[in-house]
Amino acid sequence: MKLTFLGTGTSTGVPMIASKHPVAKSKDPRDKRLRSSVLISWKNVNYVIDTGPDFRQQMLRENVTSINGVLFTHEHADHVAGFEEIRPYGFQMGEVPIYLTERVLGSLKKRYDYIFATENRYPSAANVKPIIISHKENFVLDGVEVIPIEVMHGNLPILGYRFGNIAYITDIKTISEEEKSKLKNLDFLVVTGLRKAPHFSHFNIDEALAFIEELQPEKAYLTHISEPLGFHADAEKELPENVFLAYDGLVLE
Repeated sequence: MKLTFLGTGTSTGVPMIASKHPVAKSKDPRDKRLRSSVLISWKNVNYVIDTGPDFRQQMLRENVTSINGVLFTHEHADHVAGFEEIRPYGFQMGEVPIYLTERVLGSLKKRYDYIFATENRYPSAANVKPIIISHKENFVLDGVEVIPIEVMHGNLPILGYRFGNIAYITDIKTISEEEKSKLKNLDFLVVTGLRKAPHFSHFNIDEALAFIEELQPEKAYLTHISEPLGFHADAEKELPENVFLAYDGLVLE
């Protein structure tokens, strides 16, 4: 199994438009962060988690010529605004399976009503097959069990996912003990580490490190990173030896 970081930035991306922060001027490619998303692959299977506004660019960069489906964490724009860009995959496979909660599907139907229209549907609209999921039931994708994990993004319940011994959790602020129990014995844990200062709906670095210390994965990678965290090279030096900053294009196998 392989995880590719398609994007590791916060909702504005890094650099942010019109930013004067020193990180915005960095020459280190690890400080150029598209919106957060990952590609999970095994054998000849590819699943994407979230289709943010940079989805097209990410698919072209990684030369992803086919996908088997998309899993959504939640409906915020930095996680769904590239939804229409799955259209070429529909040209190949007829319908693209999308795995999401009822609430997220309702949001997509409002934003992309032409995709879900049943009458006078625009012929070239993206063709998708919604599959409703919840944190209460695991499901299987091409022989691999997927465990949805509910976390709270401020007051909004959203989903993280565990594939085998890899877990991807973004936009987390709190998690119940019951859901936390799904995260034992991980090889890789990917989790939000937004910045050093507290935030109302995301883990800051201290919260992320405490979460990692409690769960004890073999390795952990921080994502959904903002400019105020600082330069990649400097920020990573301050982390424990088994914790790393993710960056766009990083591959875990």
